[in-house]
Amino acid sequence: MDIARPSNAKQKRIRRIAYAVVGLAAVGLITLGLSRLKPAAPTVEMAVVWPDTVRRGPMVRNVRGLGTLVPEDIRWIPATTQGRVEKIILRPGVTVRPESVILELTNPQVEQAAQDSELQLKAEEANLSNLRVQLQNDLLAQRAAAQTIESDYAQAKMQYEMNEALSKDKLVSELVLRQSKVRSDELAARLKIEQTRLKATEDAMQTRLSVQQSKVDQMHALVSLRRNDLTNLKVRAGFAGVLQVVPVEVGAQVAPGANLARVADPSRLKAELKIAETQAKDIVSGQLAEIDTRNGVVKGRVTRIDPSVQNGTRTVDVSLDGELPRGAVPDLSVDGTIELERLPDVLFMGRPAFGQEQSTVGIFKIDSDGAYANRTQVKLGRQSTSTVEVVAGLKVGDRVILSDMSQYDAYDRVKLK
Repeated sequence: MDIARPSNAKQKRIRRIAYAVVGLAAVGLITLGLSRLKPAAPTVEMAVVWPDTVRRGPMVRNVRGLGTLVPEDIRWIPATTQGRVEKIILRPGVTVRPESVILELTNPQVEQAAQDSELQLKAEEANLSNLRVQLQNDLLAQRAAAQTIESDYAQAKMQYEMNEALSKDKLVSELVLRQSKVRSDELAARLKIEQTRLKATEDAMQTRLSVQQSKVDQMHALVSLRRNDLTNLKVRAGFAGVLQVVPVEVGAQVAPGANLARVADPSRLKAELKIAETQAKDIVSGQLAEIDTRNGVVKGRVTRIDPSVQNGTRTVDVSLDGELPRGAVPDLSVDGTIELERLPDVLFMGRPAFGQEQSTVGIFKIDSDGAYANRTQVKLGRQSTSTVEVVAGLKVGDRVILSDMSQYDAYDRVKLK
């Protein structure tokens, strides 16, 4: 019979264990190698990306924003008195002159007040005429009294002088001379008093007439005011231009100060552009601008920058220097471009879909053979509407992809076809 050899069985068991260890080690090494392999580069079609070439030369920095044309001369016509809208004569879009009546208001109280002021003026004028006649009579009476005293004084003075001459020849007694002197002195004093009273009467007459005249003048002013209120019930444009808005309807009650119409001069327009707050920091007054009205481009200059930010934008006013193209009307949507500065010699490329100025971003640079594109860290400088300065990371002639490649953020290399 056969007998098993222990040495051979042991060797076979050792070989099996060695083979298993070697196999496990090989599997581990293969797994480790596969884990360290880079993922295959995804394929990108060149037709769907936006390539550009890095260039060196002059670069114009500008910003762009949407906006509207607005008149430089706008006038709101307010209600000067309370009333009810009786009739709307003109509608928006009509060319008006300063005397054009836009709408009519009614207010019985204003009409009554105007009539009452007319009657009060007539009454005050009648009082002035009556007072003038009365004071004139008083003045004439005072003058007559003063004239009588003056005549008596002249006679008394002559009598005294005659008695004085006769008394020298002892033809008139001393008593008669003294009586004539007393009479003359008395009338002289009365004449002085009457003359003072006459002067006071004349001054009082002027004062009383001035007081009454001021009442008449006051009533004239009141009548003028009431007439204006009555006239203002017919609301006129007061400004040559185009009627833009009539925010009231027939039958509406309006209070003093309420806006009844808006008139604008269509021949003088400006552009109000909405510029993103991140791009408006370099805008200053006087910078050149171009306004595209979709029917022509008009040159202009920046005249005002709104200091406040609303909804992420700042309002920039641009005055238009050139002739307006046909169809340029208020509230027309426009596209404006403002020139910030001209850089004479810089390295630049098209503005990528991501990244802000003075920042470092990863941009895919196309290989020389055009088969692959590798992610490259590029430092950006000053930017414009469509271009951006390249500070570091690229050189003249490099081709880059500017379109949004965020879906390939996990890859540093893409294949192009």
